Parts: sequence; C-alpha cells; structure tokens
Amino acid sequence: MTALRITLQVLLVLTSFLVILLVLLHKGKGGGLSDMFGGGVSTNAGSSGVAERNLNRLTIGLAVLWTVVVVLLGLIQRVEG
Repeated sequence: MTALRITLQVLLVLTSFLVILLVLLHKGKGGGLSDMFGGGVSTNAGSSGVAERNLNRLTIGLAVLWTVVVVLLGLIQRVEG
C-alpha cells in the first residue's frame, strides 16, 4: 500500500499545481475589484472561444482527477487506520 500511497501523493501535488495554473490562465469575467480601479478595460480581439472551451475542459478534467485522488487517499488512510 505504501507505493500506491506515495504515487497518489505525488499525483495530488502535481494536479494541485496544474489546477492552480489552469485557473490562473482563464480569462477574467469582469465585475471584480480591478474594475473599480479602472482595470476593466479589455478587448475581445485576441480571445478565442475554442481555446477557452478547451481550457475549461482541461481544468474540469484535472479538478475531477484531483478529487478522485483525494478520495482515494482518504480511503487508504481509513483502511490503514
């Protein structure tokens, strides 16, 4: 069980960093604190709908993988007692 646990822990760390990175890559939707200070001026000329959808899919997929790894680590913890 130790090798499985170590593998899942490494996978957890990697997916955590990737999910953080992918969330930061998303385009802002506006209406946040930056709009109040004049940061709301943006153009949509460089944005691509397909790229944004693919980024969403990748982010959701990694978030689901992260959740599965957390649940598996919890089950291993419970079994090992």
